[in-house]
Amino acid sequence: MTPKPSVSCVFVCHDGAGRVLLARRGAGARDEPGAWDCGAGALEYGETFEAAVAREVREEYSAAALEIETIGVRNVLRGDPVFSHWVAVVFAVRVDPAEVAIGEPHKFDELGWFAPGRLPDRPHSQLPESLALFTAWAAPGACDDRQG
Repeated sequence: MTPKPSVSCVFVCHDGAGRVLLARRGAGARDEPGAWDCGAGALEYGETFEAAVAREVREEYSAAALEIETIGVRNVLRGDPVFSHWVAVVFAVRVDPAEVAIGEPHKFDELGWFAPGRLPDRPHSQLPESLALFTAWAAPGACDDRQG
C-alpha cells in the first residue's frame, strides 16, 4: 500500500490583543520534547475543519474556540528521523486566556502567552512557518482585506 499524506489542523491560539499561546512539549510528546509549539491535531474522517480545531483546542488547552479563521495551508515534508508527510491547514483561533489550562499533561508541561516578537528560545521546527502565517493574518490592514 502506498502511504498517503495525512491532514492536520494546526492552530495558533491568540488572545485578540496580539499575544499567542504556546505549549512546551513534554517528555511524552511524539517529537521534539522541550520545544515550544502552537497546537495541532489530525482531522478525523467526516469532521469539518472547524469541528476538528474546536475539539483539539478543547483537548489541548481546556478552552473554547471563540473565533476560528483559516489563515493558510502548508505541505509538510519531514525526513528526521523517519520520513513523514502531511497537509497542514492552519488556523488563527481566539481563546479566553482565563479558560486556558493544560488539557494533555502527558504531551505538554507548560503553557505561555507570548508577543510574536518575544518568543521562547526553543521553538518547534514547524513553529516559524505557522507563526509567519499568523503574523501576516494579524498585520494591520489584513482584516480589511478579509472583509471586502
